[in-house]
Amino acid sequence: MTNLFTRIKDTIMADLHEAVDQKEKKNPIALLNQYLRQCEQETEKVRKLLERQYVLKDEFTREYSQAVELAGKRKYQAEIASKAGEMELYGFASAEHQQYSSRVERLGASLEQVKNQLCELERKYEEMKHKLKDMQIRRLELMGRENVTRANHRMNQVLDSNTDSNQASSRFQEIDNYLDRLEHQVNSSYYRDTIDVRIAQLEKDMKLEESKSI
Repeated sequence: MTNLFTRIKDTIMADLHEAVDQKEKKNPIALLNQYLRQCEQETEKVRKLLERQYVLKDEFTREYSQAVELAGKRKYQAEIASKAGEMELYGFASAEHQQYSSRVERLGASLEQVKNQLCELERKYEEMKHKLKDMQIRRLELMGRENVTRANHRMNQVLDSNTDSNQASSRFQEIDNYLDRLEHQVNSSYYRDTIDVRIAQLEKDMKLEESKSI
């Protein structure tokens, strides 16, 4: 039964990996966007944990400072009570001093641990931000290459006159032919107008010569 479940799990995972591979081949930028969203979410979680760690460090620092202050205060009071011969008061102040001294030691160790953890979280958070930025740059690079590829593909379709079925190419060729016809018509009209003017001038000159000869 265990082997059956293992084979089923392996089959499902294989199908899943194949589907992901097909999706990546079909639209790598969409898949990269999905990875980016996941990375952004994880980075945001780490940022919130980092903020909590800063708060904890501040609380530990405050508790540690208070414990140090009270331990010093009770030590001084114990010395005063001892000099005054107030042994009951001395015993109470000494016990308090021991309590606060132990607390100082404990809080000091905890504070040091929190600081080390904070440094580690800061390091990992910076690494995650750099990784996220690298992925964002990678996406821009892929988008740029994809855009150039699509643009070249479209231009090749337009410029390739051998593809009769290409609508864009046919339209481009149609416009090109129209411009050729228009240019031919303009040139023909110009030549016709030029000939008419020249013939008319010749006729006028000939009549003028005839009138002079009479």
